[in-house]
Amino acid sequence: GQRASREPCKQTQAVTSYSNEGTQVTVEIHPKDTTPQLFKKLSFGKGPRRLPSLRGQDNKGFQRTEAPRPPGGKDLHAYPWDKSSLKSMPVDLQQFEKLDAYALKVNVKNSVEELVKALLKQARTDLEKVRAIWMWICHHIEYDVVGYHNKSQLSSKPIDVLQTGKSICEGYAGLFEQMCSIAGIQCMKLSGYSKGYDYKMGQTFTGDSDHAWNAVYLDGRWHLLDSTWGSGAVDDSFTKFTFRYNEFYFLTHPALFINNHFPDNSNWQLLKPTLSLKDFENNMLHKSNFYMLGLLTAHPETAVIQTVNGKASVSVDCRSATLFTFKLKGTDEHGLMTLKKHGMKLDIYPQKTGSHKLQIFAKPSKASEDVYNCVLEYVVECRSVDKAMHFPKDLHQPVGPSWFTERQGFLRPSHPDPIIHTNDGRCSVTFTLGKDISILASLHSDNSSLTEDMRRRHIMQIHRGNQIELKIHLPHAGNFVLKIYAKKKSDPGNYDYIFNYLITCLNTEVKWPAFPQSYSKWVEDYEILEPLSGLLPANRNVQFKLKMHGIAKVLVQAENAYPLTQSRGYWEGTCNTAGCREVFVMVHENANHSFYSHVLKYEVETQ
Repeated sequence: GQRASREPCKQTQAVTSYSNEGTQVTVEIHPKDTTPQLFKKLSFGKGPRRLPSLRGQDNKGFQRTEAPRPPGGKDLHAYPWDKSSLKSMPVDLQQFEKLDAYALKVNVKNSVEELVKALLKQARTDLEKVRAIWMWICHHIEYDVVGYHNKSQLSSKPIDVLQTGKSICEGYAGLFEQMCSIAGIQCMKLSGYSKGYDYKMGQTFTGDSDHAWNAVYLDGRWHLLDSTWGSGAVDDSFTKFTFRYNEFYFLTHPALFINNHFPDNSNWQLLKPTLSLKDFENNMLHKSNFYMLGLLTAHPETAVIQTVNGKASVSVDCRSATLFTFKLKGTDEHGLMTLKKHGMKLDIYPQKTGSHKLQIFAKPSKASEDVYNCVLEYVVECRSVDKAMHFPKDLHQPVGPSWFTERQGFLRPSHPDPIIHTNDGRCSVTFTLGKDISILASLHSDNSSLTEDMRRRHIMQIHRGNQIELKIHLPHAGNFVLKIYAKKKSDPGNYDYIFNYLITCLNTEVKWPAFPQSYSKWVEDYEILEPLSGLLPANRNVQFKLKMHGIAKVLVQAENAYPLTQSRGYWEGTCNTAGCREVFVMVHENANHSFYSHVLKYEVETQ
């Protein structure tokens, strides 16, 4: 389960205030206690005090850090997010590769001091020290699912967390704070509300805070991180934890961190302006995958969407080509998703009233494996159903042409939109085709008894140079899926599915017969001008006009044989359909040959 951050916890609530002398007073409120206990942490006079920081291996004595200063003007970041960076300071992850690898191998469990001493051997700067501590905790402390359910047995003391190798968020944040303090880095443990494991979209938050995380002071500014959520995930039943490192929660940009962390003290949002609890409750929950995949924004920005006339719309903007899928109540049948160059658009038409869960998944277009990650969740509240937008079950998402179909060689589509509306049951779609592409197209509908062969025979391909036209004659009114497959002409293999359109026709008078059946000798750039219908009237003279080249003779075989004559590249003539059930068009490829090849077959109406 993608539940890395679905992680609740209960803890004591700390209210921190600052006096003007720089004294920090923390009041811890214990729910069962009647009297709050006052702890005076550390008080320094107004004079500046610089404490020696630990450097490499020459740490003789460990020094406690001075009282952290409260967050102020220069710590604040603009809200909403400016789309610049996922981090609150410039971080080059490649430069951490050696340090990260070293930190993972450190194996000290006897004391927190000894552990920090070992980790700092490879860390020079404050940023590197914080990184080494962060990497060690995220890969060595597991979330204590048993302890979470039985808190009386649980200790969140840093030494206990270290020696048992497990804790809940309170223990992660406490160990982080103590390790930073030993390393000479200012660090605060923060508490507040989180959209974690048991978060329900659109819920309100009341009572005690449910999560703990940290702020660290680096390069003259405060930064946020959450080692609990950086370490991994609990499953849906909250019985099993899996280590799954998540880089997103290391020095997260505050305008993104606020998406699922709401501190008790709003100063620790590190935002200008700060968000109200109401904003936090209403705002869309973006999964960390949303940002890690390079997605930028999603609309609407609220977690609950009301349908208007049976329809709800969602759109996502992203930096680079990304593939998307979605599930509405577990299926992708009731929507129309189109890929855009920088994102996607989704129109949802629930076919039942009520509340529906909508999930949106994404993966980079270059990803080799077919794994889509959940990036967004909404609740769609549907008041009325638009029955006309009931899509055929063969409709495949996304719908219509896009940058993806362009990459497959389908250029300059005549219909850039996913839906093609036709009133008389006929339409035609054209593309410029890339080199060496052969295509197949078929028509699908829920209430059609079309055979495999007939699905293709309601579509006629016409090639003119590198242009292809698909002429479509619908057998009846309704919603149809036009599926398009392709392969390289030079490949002997099968055709691959590329994309589809939705074709709609409301006119119930529509009843087009299929196009004539063609045989292998019918060459790609031949063209039928008339008759287009594969069903000819009985006892009539029927006019034929065909565009074919490299042929010596053409015959139309009905009850009698009727030769066609060539003029200006077309073969023309008339045939009479009396007394026959089928009409064949046959060609002599070579004047010296005595045999004819069948190229087309028409049916004749029964009288």
